[in-house]
Amino acid sequence: MTDKERFVEKNSKLVREFDRYILEHPEFAEQIPDNALVVMQIEGDDEFNHWAREIAAKNLEQNQPLVYITIAELKPVRSRIEKLKLELVAA
Repeated sequence: MTDKERFVEKNSKLVREFDRYILEHPEFAEQIPDNALVVMQIEGDDEFNHWAREIAAKNLEQNQPLVYITIAELKPVRSRIEKLKLELVAA
């Protein structure tokens, strides 16, 4: 996998996590200007951050607000399933 592919995948995951965060904290979203270009950043990941800023610079429209969202800590992914049922149909 190339760096670009890794960064695109990482960015997609971060955007999904940010969407979840916004759903739980709508007051945070109110700080983001309308039509803003939101750029995900990860504290301590200079290579990814540089890539994301370069992509943003290429896509930023004139007079468009630019917002960097820096994730300082990301908890490990866990399942949200609380109860399961298994039914063995055939062996």
